[in-house]
Amino acid sequence: MDTKNPDAITEMANPVVPPASGEALHVGEDDLPFVDLGDGTRIQLLQVDLSQGLWVLRTKFAPGYQVATHYHTGPVFAVTFTGKWYYKEYPGVVNTAGSYLFEPAGSVHTLMVPDTNEEETDVWFAIYGPNVNTDETGQVTGILDAATILNVYRSMCDAQGLSYDKLIVIGEGL
Repeated sequence: MDTKNPDAITEMANPVVPPASGEALHVGEDDLPFVDLGDGTRIQLLQVDLSQGLWVLRTKFAPGYQVATHYHTGPVFAVTFTGKWYYKEYPGVVNTAGSYLFEPAGSVHTLMVPDTNEEETDVWFAIYGPNVNTDETGQVTGILDAATILNVYRSMCDAQGLSYDKLIVIGEGL
């Protein structure tokens, strides 16, 4: 693009916006429950897009919690609301309230929450593709994807008599 051309500058300032395809969907902070996984974490599933393999959730980690070593087959985006956490592989990079983290696909890591935290660590994640857990030799020990987390969340809500009516689910039944 020739940025010396005034028409080119006008084109940049007036992007083409596609027509709306539906209404925006809103989930309030208290519209969906946090379910206790019984391992030191509580999750609030916000959205699942089965056609893209996307799952969006908030996770609250107890002090001292450690996630199994894993990698993702797609990118992951994270925002920390409270507490702090880091990857065992990168102990000098600590996520605290207000931190944003991008994980490229294939990044192997072990999420750790310091046992010195005085509060839960609350993190929002948008995850594309499966979470692949591995052991110390790199062998796969488990896989968690959008469809599985959707089933787990709904089952746990049902067992506890909690509503997930506001959960955004795209691509179900396709």
